Amino acid sequence: MELDWTKVQIEQAPVDKEKFGKQGTGGSNSIRGSWDKMRKAGAIGKDMLMNAAAHNWSVPKKECYAEKGFIIHQPSGKKLSYGDLSMKAATLDIPTEVALKDPDNFRIIGKEIPRKDTPLKVNGTAQFAMDIDLPNMVYAFIVRCPIFGGNLKSINDTRAREIEGVLDVFAVENGVAIVGTSTWAALRGRKALAITWNEGPNKDVDSKTIYEYLQKRGLKRGATGRKDGNAKRALNKADTVVEAVYELPFQAHATMEPMNCVVDVQSDLCRIWAPTQFPQQARKRASEITGLSIDNVEVNVTFLGGGFGRRAFNDFIDDGLAVSKHMGKPVKLIWKREDDMRHDYYRPASRHVLKGGLTKSGITTAWTHRVVAPSIIFGQIFKYPIPFKDKLDIIALEGAKDLPYEIPNIHVDYKSANTAVPIGFWRSVYNSQNAYANECFMDELAHASNMDPLQYRLQLLADAPRHDKILKLAAEKAGWGESTPTGRYKGLACHESFGSYVAQVAEVSIGEDNVVHVHRVVCAIDCGQTVNPSIVEAQMESSIVYGLSATLRGEITIEKGAVIQSNFHEFEVLRMDEMPEIEVHNINSTAPPGGVGEPGLPPIAPAVANAVFAATGIRVRKLPIKPVDLRS
Repeated sequence: MELDWTKVQIEQAPVDKEKFGKQGTGGSNSIRGSWDKMRKAGAIGKDMLMNAAAHNWSVPKKECYAEKGFIIHQPSGKKLSYGDLSMKAATLDIPTEVALKDPDNFRIIGKEIPRKDTPLKVNGTAQFAMDIDLPNMVYAFIVRCPIFGGNLKSINDTRAREIEGVLDVFAVENGVAIVGTSTWAALRGRKALAITWNEGPNKDVDSKTIYEYLQKRGLKRGATGRKDGNAKRALNKADTVVEAVYELPFQAHATMEPMNCVVDVQSDLCRIWAPTQFPQQARKRASEITGLSIDNVEVNVTFLGGGFGRRAFNDFIDDGLAVSKHMGKPVKLIWKREDDMRHDYYRPASRHVLKGGLTKSGITTAWTHRVVAPSIIFGQIFKYPIPFKDKLDIIALEGAKDLPYEIPNIHVDYKSANTAVPIGFWRSVYNSQNAYANECFMDELAHASNMDPLQYRLQLLADAPRHDKILKLAAEKAGWGESTPTGRYKGLACHESFGSYVAQVAEVSIGEDNVVHVHRVVCAIDCGQTVNPSIVEAQMESSIVYGLSATLRGEITIEKGAVIQSNFHEFEVLRMDEMPEIEVHNINSTAPPGGVGEPGLPPIAPAVANAVFAATGIRVRKLPIKPVDLRS
């Protein structure tokens, strides 16, 4: 539209007032779904302004051009601002077809431009929900049953009510609310509560029984997600059959900012300030909980201190609504880190059973992949009994059914394995698991074929030029095949997700204590048309460190129906001194833009695991990579 970017201001969008619609963030759907629409809208707006200027000056429109918010008449040098022309332009017919700007003429798109929200985050003026203060506001925490599916039996709140600043203690749907005049008062009151829980049906569930359940479910065929040729027959005829099973644990989101919100329920109005990925759902729930018309619910979306899919679930807003409604006052509701860790919607645990068939000459003839995992769609969002009748969950097969390698016989299926553990979308969703299984197994097949892992992949990517290009670029920049410093080894992986193609080479060493150290990661990405290269680079770095935390450290384990981990001393994330050197190489492209918030994560785990094999000869088939698994 040729606006002056220096004069553009960015505001957080409030909830859409439409009762039905899709307002939310996840999977880079804004850029992927609205790119053409927004380009066309901008071009139409500019065209109407140029028509208005041409009418005003009684000159041909072809003599006019747009620049930094002005329409300029080239022969005379006269110019009018968009503001001056807006009233006239609004009376003109809206063109149905306009020419879109040639990418060679882009002035902003594809250029490194500082983000508008960076100064706010640096100087502390960015507004998070925890920054909201309202008159007469109270502070609250919710104590939940630690066991999934358990509920409240009784409360002894005598000692809690004696603490100065504690205003009330009462039961809510999710547990027990403790309300105070300050967070400190509410926290002290919380510690003084004596609560007895009904433990429910899941008190004996633990990680061991869950993995045994996944193993059992994986013995039977699941719903078919892809069928090319006849994989079963090809495996029977293969000269060599390679088999492997990969396992991944539950993962917490561990966002920097724990769940929180500010809610003000009044007799005729409900106001919410929250870091939510889906404000329309929050608005609908507020109407249901308060009994107010949905038109009388206002949702203000604040900055998110990390989302990664966790804030697609608004359970923490439900808590705030219940407390504010009960108290008749605005409330700031905060989750402790321990609440956040133990009452998450976790990335599902999963089991991957793979088989590959090879000829004597190393030609790959067959590939089968059975994904065994709980279903977010048919278990968490659409409630089905556990276990439920098998359905094909195409989300669970993301990255598995879309295998890019040219293998004549492929069979991919999904076996449901729902558990009592609540699950949800986690950065890159099931791609983070399926890519790990795919790319580790590709290395296993390459080894069985006596081929270099890079060359083995490239021979199977004749019909996947974007995969081919990023693999070659990452390998070139990483010096694949060249010598490395003593004690360092390389592994690679590639994966497509959310419309973007990413390849990574990890350079690792193994310490005397068998701890894996990642020294360098070279990342190549083809995300189509790049809007801001600096954001692409930042998101790749962010995805890599997030993925490394899950590869080397993070794991949620269950004991007696509850999560064992409570804080970062037990659910470890990568520390600053462990951060590898990261290089990001972005391929210039005019293809439709893909996402960048999630695609950088899936390749890192298999790249590291493949490097570990190069270093030790040990296949890592279970995450996180633990020193004990490398001692042999």
